[in-house]
Amino acid sequence: MATRDITAEEFEALITENDMVLVDFWADWCGPCKRFSPVFEASSEKHPDIVYAKVDTETAPELVSSAGIVSIPTLMAFREGVLVFNQAGALPAAGLEQVVESVRNLDMDEVRKQISEEDDD
Repeated sequence: MATRDITAEEFEALITENDMVLVDFWADWCGPCKRFSPVFEASSEKHPDIVYAKVDTETAPELVSSAGIVSIPTLMAFREGVLVFNQAGALPAAGLEQVVESVRNLDMDEVRKQISEEDDD
């Protein structure tokens, strides 16, 4: 599956209705974003079971603000609707592959337990 451009209106449904979603926050004027884009696209071809989404920060400022994006590119990874990775900066292909495998291998019951414990504090 290739990457897909999404709007702020599609964001919530996309991350809650899919098992694993990677979101690239980018802008056309951003040099590092342009360098990361082909890496992100290649990874999407390698992992057709994962949704790869792109959010143009210029057209979705309210989403950028609510997501706490302060630098681009920013990559967010969601698993079962839970944000499990959030990092600014362009990753090399090997780094993105490491993120994909780490997120894929998460024990989501353990992740939810940790979140619950943090919420109780």
